[in-house]
Amino acid sequence: MQVILLQRVAKLGQMGEVVNVKPGYARNFLLPQGKALRANEANIKGFESRKAQLEANNLETKKEAEVVAARLDGQTFIVIRSASESGALYGSVTPRDIAEIATAEGFTLARTQIVQDQPIKFLGIHDVNVVLHPEVSVAVKVNVARSVEEAELQASGKSVQELAAEAEAQAEFEISELFDEMGAAASDDE
Repeated sequence: MQVILLQRVAKLGQMGEVVNVKPGYARNFLLPQGKALRANEANIKGFESRKAQLEANNLETKKEAEVVAARLDGQTFIVIRSASESGALYGSVTPRDIAEIATAEGFTLARTQIVQDQPIKFLGIHDVNVVLHPEVSVAVKVNVARSVEEAELQASGKSVQELAAEAEAQAEFEISELFDEMGAAASDDE
């Protein structure tokens, strides 16, 4: 099926291009979301008359997105979740969770703007892309922790696994000191 793109679509084309797509992709995604029109003579003529207006609107929204991207670039959002001792989350952090936290911190983001390569299922700091406009995207960090204190430790560069290993090493050291003291006390008794 041939369609005319009304905006830039990643991995498909730029605004104004006539491209071939599968009918299901056009019917279920491009046409309902207003990203394309069917490529027939009437729509091509209508698009040519509206092209200047669409390009002006695209430029304006791109500029607005760039302003928001400048504020959002490098931001770190803290997500508090319960997790196992090994750092595996009971569930996952979804784009909806990230959008809600970003909105609470003063940024207006929709869950559809947040792009994750894979779901977040472990504690730690994760990179997430936010697509504000088809031509503007920005990377943010999501710090997933069990508590605010743990999030601060992770932000300073320590992972949950390192913290657990340090705590275990400290406990082993204390136990060995205790046995050394008990051994010294036992030898003093003799």
